[in-house]
Amino acid sequence: MQSLGCDVAALNTVQFSNHTGYGQWTGSRVSAQEITDLFQGLKQSYLDDFDMMLSGYVPGAEALEAVGRIAQELKTKAKKKPGSFFWVLDPVMGDNGNLYVAQDVVPVYKSLISHADLILPNQFEAELLSEVSIVDMPSLGRAIQVMHERYCIPHIIITSVSLAGGDDPSAPPPSSLCVVGSTMTSARRARAFKIVFPAIDCYFSGTGDMFAALTVVRMREAVWNTPGGDLVRTEAWRSADGVDALELPLAKAAEKVLASMHEVLTKTCLAMEEGLRRRRGEGVNGDDKTARLLKSKAAELKLVRHVDSLRNPKVEFRAVKV
Repeated sequence: MQSLGCDVAALNTVQFSNHTGYGQWTGSRVSAQEITDLFQGLKQSYLDDFDMMLSGYVPGAEALEAVGRIAQELKTKAKKKPGSFFWVLDPVMGDNGNLYVAQDVVPVYKSLISHADLILPNQFEAELLSEVSIVDMPSLGRAIQVMHERYCIPHIIITSVSLAGGDDPSAPPPSSLCVVGSTMTSARRARAFKIVFPAIDCYFSGTGDMFAALTVVRMREAVWNTPGGDLVRTEAWRSADGVDALELPLAKAAEKVLASMHEVLTKTCLAMEEGLRRRRGEGVNGDDKTARLLKSKAAELKLVRHVDSLRNPKVEFRAVKV
């Protein structure tokens, strides 16, 4: 985010030696009181003049409630100036049918969604929030509509959607993934789009965090580039009902986010293969655990060395209506 021009104040919810994709780490989870204290420290020095907030992985219900109170306080402070604060909430709960947070975190997320402006659930998390089983594009559309109606959430992007094609021509083709997004109308009706992109046969950690961070930047950029300039002064940056799904700032933002993601992940995958070949050439093999750890290290996202892919990606994958 800083490489794209953002001034960032980071409140860590964990202090880990490395990400959990390695299967081993040291460190600790930050308590709800520590999160609150850190924010109070920002406030007392007048460092709480934020126009956007991104919340991601929070390991426990009490800590998540503390994060929610911070977001609600910032939204209340911005109430007199519509559009001056925007909360992007990534409801990190699990993936592929498995929770990796405590069960009591789920109802807390459900209580906070209505206060957010944009949520970024993956397919499994969208099922948890909507209570709709997503098996095809029609059920995915129902899940989005349910979330708009139930939580009055203005913007939704469901990430990494993978569906069995079957007889559904609207499903992503084999070896492809898609994201599906929507900005609701004033009547809470979905305006949905999807972006299909090729899957990369490699396991990465941190892609959800990367997607969320890029979305913050690109959403703000798309809103500020909207003709007329009125959208930046509109509550939750919700476009007028007459705006087509493909003209939504959310759709334009998602196109750029995926362009950066695809470039960085492709380059990371190539560097990973080269690095592993070099290790093998040096005679570094070791046992299964060593091999797994070396593969995890080789798969670290190559963000710094490919910063131009973050700043100026080539947009190849375009939004289409759902």
